[in-house]
Amino acid sequence: MTGTKIQFSKQELELFSDSALILTKNSILEKLQQLLGELQLRQKAIIEKSIALLPEEVLNTSAKISKGENYKGLPWLMLDYPRYFVQENIFAIRTMFWWGNFFSTTLHLSGRFKAQFQDQIFSSLKELAKHNFLICKSESQWHHSFEDDNYQLIHDITKKETLQLKVKPFLKLAKKIPLQHSEEAALLLTGDYKMLVNLFRL
Repeated sequence: MTGTKIQFSKQELELFSDSALILTKNSILEKLQQLLGELQLRQKAIIEKSIALLPEEVLNTSAKISKGENYKGLPWLMLDYPRYFVQENIFAIRTMFWWGNFFSTTLHLSGRFKAQFQDQIFSSLKELAKHNFLICKSESQWHHSFEDDNYQLIHDITKKETLQLKVKPFLKLAKKIPLQHSEEAALLLTGDYKMLVNLFRL
């Protein structure tokens, strides 16, 4: 029986011969998971000041940090708080780290929560636009990347597109932070989170 000869590039050989690479990666992910844990405490303090403004059932579920190795081939970490996913009804604010790409904060509403809050949220879009928030225009609510076919700057949305977004079954607003700003990520992500929570104060 003739075995298949596997050929590796020079770069591949260097990578899998270097144990420090994976150990460093693991260390990075541990630090990032700790960062999300600290962020959750900040988020909880923000939510506690807004309890009267948010649906009670949304606040009955604790925060959750998830992680994986293969969102489009790359590791990721995600903090959901609040998080309510029941059939078509979704109310979540997600903080995400995606290896090699960005940090992000996303408000995700669908079903009755979108119907309940979309008018006051759309009335605040001009303010969000000043802070470089984007709005999801994709037909799918489960993509997290910021390609042009998924997200668009709110500042660039036309009146016609706004009307189309209002009849979609979901609403997602998001902002990303380049990884070059990792050292100040906690402060920036907290600010973006607070801005999204404040939408429900209007």
